[in-house]
Amino acid sequence: MKMGEPVDRRVPWVRELTNLNEAREIRSPGPQLRALRKGARALGDELRASPRVVAVKTLHLTTLLYPTTFAFNRAVPLPWPYVQMFHRCLLVQVMADGELKNILFNPTDYEASRATPYFAKMLDKVGERGAKFITTQYGQVDAQLRKLGLSPEDIDIIAFDHFHTQDVRPLLGDGTRAPRFPNAYLLASRKEWEDWGDLHPLQRSWFVADGKQGVPEDRVILTDTDVALGDGCLILQTPGHTTGNQTLFVHGEQGVFGCSENGTSADSWAPTESRIPGLKKQAELYDFEVVLNTNTPELWAGQYTSMIVEKELVDKVPDRPEFVQMFPSSEVTPSAFAPGVRPSMIFTDRDSGKLQTTRESTLQTPGDLSTSRARV
Repeated sequence: MKMGEPVDRRVPWVRELTNLNEAREIRSPGPQLRALRKGARALGDELRASPRVVAVKTLHLTTLLYPTTFAFNRAVPLPWPYVQMFHRCLLVQVMADGELKNILFNPTDYEASRATPYFAKMLDKVGERGAKFITTQYGQVDAQLRKLGLSPEDIDIIAFDHFHTQDVRPLLGDGTRAPRFPNAYLLASRKEWEDWGDLHPLQRSWFVADGKQGVPEDRVILTDTDVALGDGCLILQTPGHTTGNQTLFVHGEQGVFGCSENGTSADSWAPTESRIPGLKKQAELYDFEVVLNTNTPELWAGQYTSMIVEKELVDKVPDRPEFVQMFPSSEVTPSAFAPGVRPSMIFTDRDSGKLQTTRESTLQTPGDLSTSRARV
């Protein structure tokens, strides 16, 4: 891989990755797509040839209702207004310069996320009793870490695929409360971090407007490039769903997988194989290779290109090779809210390796969500 300088002196083990820089400089969208497709394939081969990460653990956080029209870019012809999505965080352990590092990708505080304008309006309508009916919560990230034998102080880096619904003040502190992860740095896209301070009307419904207010700047590292985080772990710029969207890529026991919310199910990256009503039809009608998650139409063409990068870089699902290992950070799951909207397969988690912890784990995985294999 083409490594550059450390992104910041505070984290010398996080390095710039320049493999896709030349392709990104192409301004015309068609040629850029072709160049990024080729570059992503080559980068995937290099990641596949690199050492694996030490471990990955999926932390189940919460379910939520989400507009069906947005989840699959208006492709589903059924009348159900909402699908159920299952949101989770990934704990990734990597070796970097001979040391073990702990990374959290999407450590959402789901209570703070209730202030997101779209969801706040929904919760006002249904009330607290209704909220308990439409959401299931599985425990905040810090509590789950303790059950795993880790402490919040063990976390080195936190990052998000994007900042929709996020409030990072509980995680990093804001001058009035202590940080939940006192030793962690937030790795964030400079573009989206700056946009968050002055939102466009098309963005406002999905951002907690003051969700970064008062966060100490010395705990935030802003990036303008792809990055490598130790052995077997990358975060690449994948703008489109938001201006600063980014995708985690990991080399684990089941090969290379990615995690983002550019799509909402395995079907999103393989719509011609989908059994969800409408997806195959839309893909064939418009000759689309992917179906976008489109709650904010900021940069849809860029999002399409980003999903192609994801699709080309990762491995195929071992027992379902018609699908690729793109693990949605919020995944559509079958529910009574949307009969007939049943993804062709469900990832649930992407666990890998054995966590290195300070004491024996007592974590109990909720319900029937304990399998590490893709479910049909």
